[in-house]
Amino acid sequence: MPLRYDPALIAGLLVVLDLAGTFVFAISGAMTGIKHRLDLFGVLVLSFAAGSAGGLTRDLLLGDTPPPAISDWRYIGVSLAAGLVTFAWSPMIDRLRSSVLLLDAAGLGLFAVSGTLKALSVGLNPVAAMLLGVLTGVGGGMLRDVLVSEVPAVLRGELYASAALAGTAMVVSARLLRLPTPAGAISGAVLCFVLRYLAIRRGWRLPVAEHPLRRSTDQQD
Repeated sequence: MPLRYDPALIAGLLVVLDLAGTFVFAISGAMTGIKHRLDLFGVLVLSFAAGSAGGLTRDLLLGDTPPPAISDWRYIGVSLAAGLVTFAWSPMIDRLRSSVLLLDAAGLGLFAVSGTLKALSVGLNPVAAMLLGVLTGVGGGMLRDVLVSEVPAVLRGELYASAALAGTAMVVSARLLRLPTPAGAISGAVLCFVLRYLAIRRGWRLPVAEHPLRRSTDQQD
Protein backbone atom coordinates (compact mmCIF):
# COMPACT_ATOMS: atom_id res chain seq x y z
CA MET A 1 0.00 0.00 0.00
CA PRO A 2 1.60 3.34 -1.01
CA LEU A 3 2.45 5.78 1.73
CA ARG A 4 0.11 8.78 1.83
CA TYR A 5 1.24 12.19 2.96
CA ASP A 6 -1.06 14.06 5.29
CA PRO A 7 -1.15 17.72 4.12
CA ALA A 8 -1.95 18.88 7.65
CA LEU A 9 1.08 17.02 9.03
CA ILE A 10 3.39 18.49 6.40
CA ALA A 11 2.01 22.00 6.98
CA GLY A 12 2.51 21.68 10.73
CA LEU A 13 6.03 20.33 10.24
CA LEU A 14 6.88 23.26 7.97
CA VAL A 15 5.72 25.77 10.59
CA VAL A 16 7.76 24.07 13.33
CA LEU A 17 10.90 23.94 11.16
CA ASP A 18 10.42 27.54 10.03
CA LEU A 19 9.96 28.89 13.55
CA ALA A 20 12.90 26.88 14.89
CA GLY A 21 15.11 28.03 12.02
CA THR A 22 13.96 31.62 12.49
CA PHE A 23 14.83 31.49 16.19
CA VAL A 24 18.35 30.08 15.85
CA PHE A 25 19.23 32.28 12.87
CA ALA A 26 17.84 35.33 14.71
CA ILE A 27 20.11 34.58 17.67
CA SER A 28 23.11 34.23 15.36
CA GLY A 29 22.19 37.56 13.76
CA ALA A 30 21.90 39.25 17.16
CA MET A 31 25.24 37.79 18.26
CA THR A 32 26.86 39.15 15.11
CA GLY A 33 25.37 42.58 15.83
CA ILE A 34 26.74 42.54 19.37
CA LYS A 35 30.16 41.44 18.12
CA HIS A 36 30.16 44.51 15.86
CA ARG A 37 29.02 46.72 18.78
CA LEU A 38 25.68 47.75 17.27
CA ASP A 39 23.01 49.41 19.39
CA LEU A 40 19.74 47.69 20.35
CA PHE A 41 18.00 48.74 17.13
CA GLY A 42 20.88 47.45 15.03
CA VAL A 43 20.91 44.15 16.88
CA LEU A 44 17.17 43.71 16.32
CA VAL A 45 17.52 44.56 12.63
CA LEU A 46 20.21 41.90 12.22
CA SER A 47 18.14 39.48 14.26
CA PHE A 48 15.11 39.92 12.00
CA ALA A 49 17.17 39.94 8.80
CA ALA A 50 19.04 36.75 9.64
CA GLY A 51 15.92 34.98 10.85
CA SER A 52 13.63 35.99 8.00
CA ALA A 53 15.58 36.58 4.77
CA GLY A 54 15.74 32.95 3.68
CA GLY A 55 12.06 32.26 4.28
CA LEU A 56 11.01 35.55 2.71
CA THR A 57 12.96 34.80 -0.47
CA ARG A 58 11.55 31.29 -0.69
CA ASP A 59 7.95 32.39 -0.22
CA LEU A 60 8.21 35.22 -2.73
CA LEU A 61 9.62 32.85 -5.34
CA LEU A 62 6.80 30.39 -4.67
CA GLY A 63 4.17 33.14 -4.86
CA ASP A 64 3.16 32.71 -1.22
CA THR A 65 2.25 36.34 -0.54
CA PRO A 66 2.19 38.09 1.77
CA PRO A 67 5.06 35.97 3.17
CA PRO A 68 4.41 34.49 6.64
CA ALA A 69 7.62 36.12 7.87
CA ILE A 70 5.86 39.50 7.82
CA SER A 71 2.19 38.50 7.92
CA ASP A 72 2.34 35.98 10.79
CA TRP A 73 3.08 37.58 14.16
CA ARG A 74 4.82 34.44 15.38
CA TYR A 75 7.76 34.89 13.02
CA ILE A 76 8.25 38.55 13.89
CA GLY A 77 7.80 37.79 17.59
CA VAL A 78 10.34 34.95 17.54
CA SER A 79 12.92 37.12 15.75
CA LEU A 80 12.52 40.08 18.07
CA ALA A 81 12.41 37.92 21.20
CA ALA A 82 15.63 36.19 20.16
CA GLY A 83 17.27 39.57 19.57
CA LEU A 84 16.14 41.01 22.90
CA VAL A 85 17.22 37.95 24.89
CA THR A 86 20.60 37.91 23.19
CA PHE A 87 21.08 41.65 23.74
CA ALA A 88 20.21 41.30 27.43
CA TRP A 89 22.81 38.56 27.82
CA SER A 90 25.47 40.41 25.84
CA PRO A 91 28.13 40.15 28.61
CA MET A 92 28.20 36.40 27.95
CA ILE A 93 28.88 36.79 24.22
CA ASP A 94 32.66 36.74 24.52
CA ARG A 95 32.41 33.28 26.09
CA LEU A 96 29.98 32.07 23.45
CA ARG A 97 31.60 33.16 20.20
CA SER A 98 31.69 29.61 18.88
CA SER A 99 27.94 29.41 19.50
CA VAL A 100 27.34 31.82 16.61
CA LEU A 101 28.74 29.26 14.18
CA LEU A 102 26.86 26.39 15.81
CA LEU A 103 23.57 28.28 15.72
CA ASP A 104 24.25 29.24 12.13
CA ALA A 105 24.80 25.56 11.29
CA ALA A 106 21.56 24.60 13.05
CA GLY A 107 19.61 27.32 11.25
CA LEU A 108 21.13 26.28 7.94
CA GLY A 109 19.89 22.73 8.36
CA LEU A 110 16.40 23.69 9.52
CA PHE A 111 15.80 26.23 6.77
CA ALA A 112 17.27 24.06 4.02
CA VAL A 113 14.89 21.27 4.97
CA SER A 114 11.84 23.52 5.34
CA GLY A 115 12.55 25.18 1.99
CA THR A 116 12.82 21.82 0.25
CA LEU A 117 9.64 20.47 1.83
CA LYS A 118 7.64 23.56 0.93
CA ALA A 119 8.88 23.45 -2.65
CA LEU A 120 7.94 19.78 -2.94
CA SER A 121 4.53 20.44 -1.41
CA VAL A 122 3.63 22.87 -4.21
CA GLY A 123 4.74 20.46 -6.93
CA LEU A 124 8.26 21.58 -7.83
CA ASN A 125 10.53 18.91 -9.27
CA PRO A 126 13.26 17.45 -6.99
CA VAL A 127 16.15 19.48 -8.47
CA ALA A 128 14.26 22.79 -8.22
CA ALA A 129 13.18 21.89 -4.68
CA MET A 130 16.78 21.24 -3.66
CA LEU A 131 17.97 24.55 -5.11
CA LEU A 132 15.19 26.44 -3.37
CA GLY A 133 16.03 24.65 -0.14
CA VAL A 134 19.66 25.76 -0.41
CA LEU A 135 18.57 29.33 -1.11
CA THR A 136 16.30 29.24 1.94
CA GLY A 137 19.16 28.00 4.07
CA VAL A 138 21.84 30.47 3.00
CA GLY A 139 19.66 33.58 2.56
CA GLY A 140 19.57 34.69 6.19
CA GLY A 141 23.28 34.22 6.78
CA MET A 142 24.17 36.04 3.57
CA LEU A 143 22.08 39.11 4.42
CA ARG A 144 23.40 39.13 7.99
CA ASP A 145 27.02 39.15 6.80
CA VAL A 146 26.39 41.76 4.10
CA LEU A 147 24.79 44.14 6.61
CA VAL A 148 27.97 44.12 8.72
CA SER A 149 30.25 44.41 5.65
CA GLU A 150 31.55 40.84 5.79
CA VAL A 151 31.97 38.49 2.85
CA PRO A 152 29.18 35.88 3.26
CA ALA A 153 30.39 32.45 4.38
CA VAL A 154 28.80 30.87 1.32
CA LEU A 155 31.23 32.84 -0.89
CA ARG A 156 34.42 32.21 1.10
CA GLY A 157 35.07 28.60 0.07
CA GLU A 158 33.59 27.23 3.29
CA LEU A 159 31.47 24.07 3.31
CA TYR A 160 28.21 26.01 3.67
CA ALA A 161 25.93 25.75 0.66
CA SER A 162 27.36 22.29 0.02
CA ALA A 163 26.20 21.14 3.45
CA ALA A 164 22.75 22.59 2.77
CA LEU A 165 22.66 20.81 -0.60
CA ALA A 166 23.44 17.49 1.08
CA GLY A 167 20.59 18.04 3.53
CA THR A 168 18.13 18.85 0.76
CA ALA A 169 19.24 15.78 -1.18
CA MET A 170 18.40 13.66 1.86
CA VAL A 171 14.89 15.15 2.02
CA VAL A 172 14.29 14.57 -1.70
CA SER A 173 15.64 11.02 -1.50
CA ALA A 174 13.32 10.23 1.38
CA ARG A 175 10.37 11.56 -0.62
CA LEU A 176 11.33 9.51 -3.71
CA LEU A 177 11.70 6.39 -1.56
CA ARG A 178 8.28 7.07 0.00
CA LEU A 179 9.72 7.29 3.50
CA PRO A 180 7.87 9.20 6.25
CA THR A 181 8.25 12.95 5.83
CA PRO A 182 9.35 13.63 9.44
CA ALA A 183 12.10 11.01 9.13
CA GLY A 184 13.40 12.58 5.93
CA ALA A 185 13.25 16.07 7.42
CA ILE A 186 15.11 15.12 10.58
CA SER A 187 17.73 13.16 8.64
CA GLY A 188 18.30 16.05 6.24
CA ALA A 189 18.62 18.64 8.99
CA VAL A 190 21.01 16.45 11.00
CA LEU A 191 23.16 15.67 7.95
CA CYS A 192 23.45 19.35 7.07
CA PHE A 193 24.30 20.32 10.65
CA VAL A 194 26.90 17.58 11.06
CA LEU A 195 28.64 18.43 7.78
CA ARG A 196 28.72 22.12 8.63
CA TYR A 197 29.91 21.44 12.18
CA LEU A 198 32.70 19.13 11.01
CA ALA A 199 33.72 21.68 8.40
CA ILE A 200 34.04 24.30 11.15
CA ARG A 201 35.94 22.01 13.52
CA ARG A 202 38.28 20.48 10.93
CA GLY A 203 38.65 23.39 8.56
CA TRP A 204 37.11 21.68 5.55
CA ARG A 205 36.92 24.08 2.62
CA LEU A 206 36.14 24.01 -1.07
CA PRO A 207 39.00 24.71 -3.51
CA VAL A 208 39.69 28.41 -4.02
CA ALA A 209 41.28 29.71 -7.23
CA GLU A 210 44.59 31.47 -6.73
CA HIS A 211 44.73 34.99 -8.13
CA PRO A 212 47.48 35.33 -10.83
CA LEU A 213 48.65 38.69 -9.46
CA ARG A 214 49.04 37.26 -5.99
CA ARG A 215 50.98 34.29 -7.37
CA SER A 216 53.44 36.54 -9.22
CA THR A 217 53.91 38.69 -6.10
CA ASP A 218 54.66 35.60 -4.00
CA GLN A 219 57.24 34.44 -6.54
CA GLN A 220 58.98 37.81 -6.46
CA ASP A 221 59.20 37.65 -2.68
